[in-house]
Amino acid sequence: MNKAASVALSSAMVVGGFWAAPATVLAQAPAAVRGLPDFTDLVEQVGPSVVNIRTLEKVRPSAQAGSSPDDEMQELFRRFFGVPMPNAPRQAPRQNRPQEEAQPRGVGSGFILSADGLIMTNAHVVDGADEVMVTLTDKREFKARIVGADKRTDVAVVKIQATGLPAVKVGDVSRLRVGEWVMAIGSPFGLENTVTAGIVSAKQRDTGDYLSFIQTDVAINPGNSGGPLINMRGEVVGINSQIYSRSGGFMGISFAIPMDEAMRVSEQLRTSGRVSRGRIGVQIAPVTKEVAESIGLGKAQGVLVRGVEEGSPAEKAGIEAGDIITRFDGKVVDKPADLPRAVGNTKPGSKVNISVFRRGSVKEMSITVAEIEAEKVAASTPDKNVPAAHAQHWGLTVSDLTEVQKKEFRVRGGVRVDAAVDAAARAGIREGDVIVAIANTEVTSVKSFEAIMSRVDKSRPASVLVRRGDGAQYVLIRPAP
Repeated sequence: MNKAASVALSSAMVVGGFWAAPATVLAQAPAAVRGLPDFTDLVEQVGPSVVNIRTLEKVRPSAQAGSSPDDEMQELFRRFFGVPMPNAPRQAPRQNRPQEEAQPRGVGSGFILSADGLIMTNAHVVDGADEVMVTLTDKREFKARIVGADKRTDVAVVKIQATGLPAVKVGDVSRLRVGEWVMAIGSPFGLENTVTAGIVSAKQRDTGDYLSFIQTDVAINPGNSGGPLINMRGEVVGINSQIYSRSGGFMGISFAIPMDEAMRVSEQLRTSGRVSRGRIGVQIAPVTKEVAESIGLGKAQGVLVRGVEEGSPAEKAGIEAGDIITRFDGKVVDKPADLPRAVGNTKPGSKVNISVFRRGSVKEMSITVAEIEAEKVAASTPDKNVPAAHAQHWGLTVSDLTEVQKKEFRVRGGVRVDAAVDAAARAGIREGDVIVAIANTEVTSVKSFEAIMSRVDKSRPASVLVRRGDGAQYVLIRPAP
């Protein structure tokens, strides 16, 4: 116990059998309390700028009652392979089909960027929606127009017809410190204007996505997606986007998109409706310590070039398989995620320098960055906050397909099987297969795979459409006996 504390306790008095502190001790108490955060002013300041987002999709009445397996298989063949299913029955004339009805699809959050109705949210919140409805805190509701959505960064901008709206203040992410208090406002499980708080757990957290994230322990649940992460100055420093969970609910780890990256993406979305990114056409892998030592690189750094696309900027620049890229446009490349982010943030058409380690020496090259192929926004789940370990239940390890692999398999989406054991292996699935559908639901990426798996009844057999080589087949994965 320190001296000041000892003096304070020794000056305490016993009055009527109860301990009492003198006035001098009580006067010191508020000093300790002042260090605790008070979010009340922040809620009043930022709360009106946060909106609730509902999405709707148009479905046929017959589909609600359950479409036939034949209809679903026809649709899967049409979407994945571009041809009708062999021997498929003819569909009824369009005029005889039941009309589509708008049905609720999902719920999320967003926040007002400008007084004239620009709103930022997550791309997965509005992805695949036929209608987007925005509700303000004053209960006014508007039908929103999607200005643009970028699936790689999970940023979207929508617009409502309104004026005089309370816009948020955008903060400087570089000033954000680990351990700093932050607050989130959103609509978890549809409960509008819910406030949660915590601290910044880490910055520049690499989860394998296109961006590095702000990690917090703020309670984030499905429906919080797209809502703001707010610092104690009332500034938005991130967009709440993901959680790490084995149950689908909050488990103490949340991820937010840094606001500086989100604003850079939103500017392009507002200008052209899409994001232009660079590409150089290489397939990469990490450099292990053993490899680095064996080739004389010293420490594990850079990225190993596993392959070079024919006719790509990398091939034209002279990059070869086996090279190790250590710098791109003057920026050090330490890990595999650094290169695609640096290249992607480079304006297509730019000529930049690139450093490669080849057979004991460093070579400097000049490369002209091309533009990455524009992606169509694919259907996904109403909310990105899904469990991250469902694949393990079937004994699967999967990864997203590269553009080269999609062309090779002639598919528009799916996931590559990197490993198959237990139930997956018993069903005949093996490494290198491409899963394009589960339970008659299209798989577009690892995220959609996990989302579909979170809804599948794992106590019953599930059908999986697998592409292997030039053929496609269904396999049935059965639960463990």
